Amino acid sequence: MPAAASFPWSAWAADAVLLLHFAFIAFVVAGALLLPRWPRLAWLHLPALAWGVLVEWNGWICPLTPLENALRHAAGQAGYAGGFIARYLLPWIYPAGLTPAIQWWLGVLALALNLAWYGLWWRQWRRRAHGARPVRPVRPVRH
Repeated sequence: MPAAASFPWSAWAADAVLLLHFAFIAFVVAGALLLPRWPRLAWLHLPALAWGVLVEWNGWICPLTPLENALRHAAGQAGYAGGFIARYLLPWIYPAGLTPAIQWWLGVLALALNLAWYGLWWRQWRRRAHGARPVRPVRPVRH
């Protein structure tokens, strides 16, 4: 009996892990943009950002990659070598392949973007916390 018949849910589970992985990467890269709406999300985003940057800088493979591969094998599908970014994102962004230098720069980019977003959010939060009111635009006088 083929593996797909033994574990028919495995292909669906592998696809769910793939979507979770993609959502996590999007959250790492752009999660700070959600802070104006949900400020407490920073408690989840900062550790996720730290993890994402560490994975990139150290060339680690995220634990979701082997999990997805194991589920694909259980479903009778082929897995893939390397990490999630190398498999799904780099063919679109860097067709030549993932190198340690590219990984380092991806980590720098994620960190820089988020530091800028956190800085903007922090500045807005401080203004509101200290009672600074936004300046209202002046309406032109109609004659």
